[in-house]
Amino acid sequence: MRKDSQVNPTRRELARLSLGAMAVSTFGRRAFADDWPAKPIRVIVPFTAGSASDVLPRLVFNQLSQDLGQPIIVDNRPGAGGTIGSALVARAEPDGYTLLATASAHAVIPSLYPDAPFDTIRDFAGVTPLGSLPQVMVVSPSSSFKSLRDVVAAARARKGAITYASAGIGSGSHFASERLRLSAGFEGVHVPFKGGPEAISEIMAGRVDFFFCPLALCLPLIRDGRLKPLAVSAPARATALPDTPTTLEEGYADSDYTFWVGIFAPAKTPAAVLNQLNNAIEKVLQSPDMKEKLARLGVDPMVMTPAAFDDLVKKEVVADGIVIKAANIKGE
Repeated sequence: MRKDSQVNPTRRELARLSLGAMAVSTFGRRAFADDWPAKPIRVIVPFTAGSASDVLPRLVFNQLSQDLGQPIIVDNRPGAGGTIGSALVARAEPDGYTLLATASAHAVIPSLYPDAPFDTIRDFAGVTPLGSLPQVMVVSPSSSFKSLRDVVAAARARKGAITYASAGIGSGSHFASERLRLSAGFEGVHVPFKGGPEAISEIMAGRVDFFFCPLALCLPLIRDGRLKPLAVSAPARATALPDTPTTLEEGYADSDYTFWVGIFAPAKTPAAVLNQLNNAIEKVLQSPDMKEKLARLGVDPMVMTPAAFDDLVKKEVVADGIVIKAANIKGE
């Protein structure tokens, strides 16, 4: 009996071994978190360079790199509605050294791309949104449209003739257009581009009727008179365009759409690392210098805890799925 007990651990011994392993694991995670960041950080942007989803992260991470004392490399991996770059992060080691900087279109993926090689909710851990960017309906300065109601009236009169650009199927600009279209009750032709800059070029040339452009991209062009703003898709007027009404003010209920840019990490990234990164980003966003830079771009800082950000994504996955079904949107 004594010999057997030496070979086979008792329940008490098993419990002691298990507790010891847990202690080692917990200590290892704490030690890892205390050491983070100990090497360069890679941030994947699943959209084109120069897009709103690219400009804002680069601005924030430039300062964050100095604060953390480590290089932060921004890597653009566009394609397939953002799923190519997002998949790279979903498969990455959950160590806090590979992050995803994406936009509100992230919540569209489950409904629009059901065969995506990752689960939007289970495979990512939210860090924090960086900010919300009002999207403004812009037209060419030579356009005959003077207001949003002019656009809607023309679209209703010429069924299916109106054209609207987007930064890609399922993008924030696409969703802003579709929410307005469903609310106002008109049909049109969606013209998707690889990114916002390409869409803007076509609007200025007058080859597409309108585009819901992230304010960070088009504000300089509006100020220069190269684009004409008609309405803002955000719930409230943009501080940078106080004279431009919202789509809600123009009488189109449920036409608003909040476009945000945020940061995610692979699922199972230690909570201590997520919280450390969240705190560091909040410090950057609350600095007077960064507030001034964001204000010039028309960006409103939007810091949340990781848990609150995860909850926001879950709610938007459901809400976006409803719009996708109602508008009969198909993935690329």
